[in-house]
Amino acid sequence: MSDTDRLGDDKVVAILDRAARGINPVLDLALTDPFGIKGRTFVPTPEERSAAEALLDGIGWVLDTIQFPGTASWEKASDDERARWWVTRIGALNTIAVAFPGMFGVLLNRLPIRDLLGFANQALVLVAVAREHGVTERAEQVELLASVLCRREADARALSADGDEPRPDTGETSWRPFALIGALWRTARTLRALTTELDQRPGPGRTYSLLGNVPVIGVVAAYLGERGALARAAKQGEQWISSRAALAPGLRRVR
Repeated sequence: MSDTDRLGDDKVVAILDRAARGINPVLDLALTDPFGIKGRTFVPTPEERSAAEALLDGIGWVLDTIQFPGTASWEKASDDERARWWVTRIGALNTIAVAFPGMFGVLLNRLPIRDLLGFANQALVLVAVAREHGVTERAEQVELLASVLCRREADARALSADGDEPRPDTGETSWRPFALIGALWRTARTLRALTTELDQRPGPGRTYSLLGNVPVIGVVAAYLGERGALARAAKQGEQWISSRAALAPGLRRVR
C-alpha cells in the first residue's frame, strides 16, 4: 500500500484515542472485587466455614494462584511481573478469538478479520502493559500505540482536539466474566477505520501466515503466530517506555 493511501497522523491519533478511552475503564474494572472473593486472599482461611464459604475461598485461591489483578499475589508482584501477566494470561485468552478465523483457511483470511482482531488485541495488551509501567495518561498511551502498531511517532496532545481531558467511558459499570474478550471486540469495532494501518503492526512470521491459509490446522498456526506477534509488540512497547523514562519522571523504567 502506498503512503498516499494511508491516513494522516491526526486521523490515526483520533482513532487510537477512542480505542484507549474504551480500554482503560475495562482494565480498571479488572481490579474491582464486587463479590469480595479477592479480598479472601488477603486473610487466613478460617478453620470452620460453610460450604458456600469454602467454595468462595476455593475460587479466591484459583484467582490468587494465577495472580489475577486485585488478589494478594497481584499486590506482591513487581511491575514487570504484572506486565507479563497481561501478555501471557489475557493475551493468550484473547488470541484464541484472533486465531479462530484460521479454522476456515484462506476463504476467511481474504477478509481483514484476523488482522483487525490481532491489532485490537495488541492495543489492549499494550495499554495494560503501559499502565503497569506508569504510563497512565491517555495521550502517552496513544503515542505508544501509534509507535508500535502504526510505526508513527505522533504528538497526541498536539493532534488531539481536546488534549488529554477525561471523556465518557464505554458504559461499563461492573466486572463480568470474559469482560476483556468483550473489550477486544469493542476495540476492534473502534479500529475498523484503521484498515490502511493493519499491516504495520507486529505480525505473525511468514511460515505461520502461510499455514494459516490451510483449513482447520490454520487455527493452530494462527494462534502460535499471533502469540509470537503479541510478545514482540509487548517487547517493543516496553522498549518505547524505557526510551521515554529518562525524559518523563512519572514513567518507571523497564528492567
